[in-house]
Amino acid sequence: MTVRDVARFAGVSVATVSRVLNGNPKVDPQMRSAVNRIAGQLGYTPHAAAKALATQRSTTVGAIVPTLEESHFAVGVAALQQRLNKAGYTLLLASSNYDAEEEMRQVRALASQGVAAMLLVGALRAPEVYETLEARRIPFINSWVLDPEHPCVGYDNKAIGRTVANYLLDLGHVRFGVIAQHSPFSDRAAGRTAGIREALAARGVEPPLEHLIDRSHKIIDGQLALRTLLAHPQRPTAIICGTDTLAFGALVGAQELGLRVPADLSITGINDVEFAAHLNPALTTIRLSVDEIGHRAAEYLLGRIAGTAVVNATPLPFSLIVRGSTGAPPV
Repeated sequence: MTVRDVARFAGVSVATVSRVLNGNPKVDPQMRSAVNRIAGQLGYTPHAAAKALATQRSTTVGAIVPTLEESHFAVGVAALQQRLNKAGYTLLLASSNYDAEEEMRQVRALASQGVAAMLLVGALRAPEVYETLEARRIPFINSWVLDPEHPCVGYDNKAIGRTVANYLLDLGHVRFGVIAQHSPFSDRAAGRTAGIREALAARGVEPPLEHLIDRSHKIIDGQLALRTLLAHPQRPTAIICGTDTLAFGALVGAQELGLRVPADLSITGINDVEFAAHLNPALTTIRLSVDEIGHRAAEYLLGRIAGTAVVNATPLPFSLIVRGSTGAPPV
């Protein structure tokens, strides 16, 4: 269905249909009503990119997150949308499912919709993504990471890993396990795992046992990973999980094996989602201000759209929240 079809059924020129659909106030009200009625009956919607080009202004912003299953992404996107809405923009959201090819497809799809700007998560992706955004002059920002090569808002993920590891080292732990994602799917997880290794090496402690999972962040992944780590002859006394959801799974797995947390095993997470404080025992974790990511990303993108001065890199603070799931190693 095209604008020519609408014009033919309405008995008017293509130019008249274009003026109606672009909101030209000089069109006769009866004519506007008739064209809109015909367009609705035919199911015609103006191509977003073409409309943006004609009006020199797009009112949509795109965001692509790795998954819609993790609550911290939902919180960040909600803050992004709230700020964009106040500025008169609409958010278009997509999920890549930690798949580089799917992310590229979603970038192309959002670009074809004429988005004015775009939020991405992480910095590790196909070069074609950056080439496409730059070729179409679409401002973008990488989030949840600090990226020396592109605009970003996020955390020093190596520092997060070092912080958790040093806390557990100070408690006396020397045998560690890590449950996290494979680095091809998450540069955030890769940075945190690297930080853990650095902290252990600096204190002369053996590298951690690592159970790296693929895309999923489900509770069952934490349960199964814990069993694998504890099957090792030198079983760890502290487990560092890449998310609170994985840590929840590890807690469940420990209880299934009859282990006491933290007397027999300490477990930590990352994100400090709402349920973390209500587990039994409550979860020691890293608190990330993910709503601040959404807000700061929106401010950057709106500034780029408006052509005003913006800060290209915005590091955000994080904090260690100590609760009941961690303690000294067993004697």
